[in-house]
This record gives sequence, structure tokens and C-alpha cells, in this order.
Amino acid sequence: MEAALFAGLMTLAVVLIFASMVMAQAIDPVQARLQQIAVRPRTLEELELQRPLSERTLKPIIQGLSKLVGRFYPANAVSGVALNLKRAGMETTSTEFFVGVKAFASIAFAVLGSLLVNAITADSTQTLLAIPTGLFLGFKAPDFYLSNKAGKRAGEVIDALPDALDLLTISVEAGLGFDAALVKMTEKMKGALADEFRRAAGEQRVGKSRVEALRGITQRVEQKELQNFISAMIQADQLGVSMSKVLRIQSEQMRLERRQRAEERAAKAPILIMLPTIGCIFPALFIVILGPAVLTALASCGSF
Repeated sequence: MEAALFAGLMTLAVVLIFASMVMAQAIDPVQARLQQIAVRPRTLEELELQRPLSERTLKPIIQGLSKLVGRFYPANAVSGVALNLKRAGMETTSTEFFVGVKAFASIAFAVLGSLLVNAITADSTQTLLAIPTGLFLGFKAPDFYLSNKAGKRAGEVIDALPDALDLLTISVEAGLGFDAALVKMTEKMKGALADEFRRAAGEQRVGKSRVEALRGITQRVEQKELQNFISAMIQADQLGVSMSKVLRIQSEQMRLERRQRAEERAAKAPILIMLPTIGCIFPALFIVILGPAVLTALASCGSF
């Protein structure tokens, strides 16, 4: 019985394999190619509808506002925006587009603020006053966001700098050149600092000198410790000083400064804890303790 069942299964498998081979041969390659070509191409409308809604609505509006506002935007302010975009790691965003975002945010803040004030107060004077206030706040809000993002990125860089210097020191002392150690460090680490050094290594490969590539990092990251390290590297390269010794000294200095920053944050912690304690816990405590006494005093005064 088992032998007959096994023979039947084998026969069925052979039949299925043979049938699949016959069907594969029956399909004409030319006919299959014609079927692929005969697929109707998508229209421009279908391709446009596949894009995200923000790109189809907000982006054209922002681009139009950027062209309008860019005519009156000062040149020094444009250069400042470009520098802040670099420091925030948003170099793919053009300055013109960011100016358009500021204009769009100012209009949105003015409209929403005036509607909110009008709904709360129903006063035409206060509603009119909310419009310039909203324009100002909306125009400055993207700058605050950009500054905040640049500050967080700079903090991330300074936190990762001691570990990066330790890895560079070990690599150079192991026999690698500074450029090779830089590439090795970018392979082992992630984050803003690794991205900056990876970009510097790429710039050297396309023809920039080491000094120019390293100085470009100081323009994109505003951190005194990183600037001091890069200045030391540039001087060591120009004077022919041993890179391993300079890296060892810089690494020890960075670890000491990181320990000092941690101690400074720990010293600020009690003061930061005291603020919510005074603002949130003490008022409730006073109400619980003094509330009955105040009610008793009011009742006593009312009895006279």
C-alpha cells in the first residue's frame, strides 16, 4: 500500500514538472515582449497624483513666496541663513526655499492668530493687533527651529569628539596615516561628527587639500573644542609634528573637558529640580496646609 502511494506521488510530480516545461515552451518570447510593450504608459496626471500631497500643494506655494520675498530679503541675511543651514545639517535645503518657508509660516501664524483672538475676544482691535504679531512670530519661528537644530547637532558633535579622538589616536599609533585613520573612524562611528569627517575625506579625494577640508568642518560646526582640535591638526601638518603625539594630547584634553562638562551638569541638577518643586509642589502644599485655616478664619469673620 505504501509502495503504491509513493509511486503515485512520484508519477504526479513527474507529470507536473513535464506540464510546467511544456507551458514554458509554449509561451513565445516575442509575444511576451509584445505584451510588456503593450502596457499602457502612465499619464502625467497619474504620475502627479502619486506624489505626496505636501509636494503638490505646499511646495508650489512656498516656492512662489520665496521668489516674491527673495527680492526684498537682504543679502547679508541670506548668507546668514545659508550658514545656519550648514550648521544644522540641512544643506540640501536651499536658502530661497527656507525664506519661502519663513514667509509661509508668517502668513499662517497671522491668519491663525487673528482667528483665535477673534474667537476668544470678538474684538476687532485686538484681532488687528494679532496680525502683525503673528507675522513677526511666524517669520522668526523657522529661525528658532534652525538655531535649535544647529545647537543640538553641535552638542552631538562635542559629545562624540572624545571617542572619535581615541579611535583616531589608536589608528595612527597602530601605523595608519591620518587620512586612513580618518576613514577608519568614519566607518566605525555614526552621527554628525562622523558625517563631517566623512565629508572632509571625500573632499580630499576630489582634490581639496587637507587644510581646506578640515577648515570646512569648522565653518559647518560652531564648537570651540572642535575648532581647537582642527587648528592643532593643521599646525601639526604644516610644522611636521608627529600626528600621534598631537592626537594623544588632544584626546586626553577632550576626555578631561568632557568630565568637567559632566560635573557642571551635575552641579546644575539641584537648581533645575528646585524650579518645578517650587512651582508645582509648594502651591499645592500651601493649599492643603493653609486652606482649612483660611476657611476657619473666613467663617469666624462672617459670624460677627
